[in-house]
Amino acid sequence: MKVLIIYDSTFGNTEKIARVIAKTLGGFGEVRLSHIDKMNPLDLEGIDILIIGCPIQRHKPTLGIRDFLEQVSKGTLKGFLAATFDTRYRMPRWKSGSAAHVIAKKLRKRGCSLLLSPESFFVAGKEGPLEYKERDRAVNWARMILEKYNITAEGGV
Repeated sequence: MKVLIIYDSTFGNTEKIARVIAKTLGGFGEVRLSHIDKMNPLDLEGIDILIIGCPIQRHKPTLGIRDFLEQVSKGTLKGFLAATFDTRYRMPRWKSGSAAHVIAKKLRKRGCSLLLSPESFFVAGKEGPLEYKERDRAVNWARMILEKYNITAEGGV
């Protein structure tokens, strides 16, 4: 299993979640973790699972993530398995927005299949820190990705 985790992080909270996910999945295959500033669409070749996460900025993904997704041609992601996450305040999604849902929609339009529904991890304040137990939730979310991938790889769902 080859996983690429792309993240953007303003205050370091999203990076912390991305690193927890990478560490959890790292015991089961090759995992690359990359900040969006270091990404090129050509880096997508040869991966099995694409995970993208960022904080919410004005109800949307960060500009870096949006720009990257616009650079990726539609056929490039056809058949990819993906998962998306964001970091945000704990409030109703309709009020805060969801970067993860926007990213997921863009990935589906480009041919990806989502392994899980988009996920939000919560911060206690504008600059963080992450709320209590969010790292534990990230470990569990990564394990669910692994479980769904194994079912898919075996010809199931």
